[in-house]
Amino acid sequence: MFYNQFSDIGMAKAFIDERLQHNESIIFLAVDQDTEQPVGFTQLYPKYSSVRLIKNWILNDLYVNEAYRKQGIGEKLIKTAMDFAKANGSTFVQLETAVDNYTAQHLYENIGFVKQANDEDFFLYKIVLNS
Repeated sequence: MFYNQFSDIGMAKAFIDERLQHNESIIFLAVDQDTEQPVGFTQLYPKYSSVRLIKNWILNDLYVNEAYRKQGIGEKLIKTAMDFAKANGSTFVQLETAVDNYTAQHLYENIGFVKQANDEDFFLYKIVLNS
């Protein structure tokens, strides 16, 4: 339902299952230590470069349950994704966010993502992973 998309849990589950079965996605989950319930996640998709002969990553999804926001969970998820990418030889992670998603923009910029481009609806951000 985010970004004005319709909600179809069945289709979403099938899509994600297929990505995971074909090793086309990595998902990191944040769990409440007391309740052991999931409270957030982030999902990465590979971005290949035949010129650089490398696999970088697109951080496509970041979600934290509303009751758990403003606790640093989103930042921890992003940094975990960045650590994973770096450990696997990637040189950058990129993502997009809506031009009116000021909270996300602030988070990404505080972590070190740099705005690369935009269209009328979305900003493209990228962070170079130092070796």
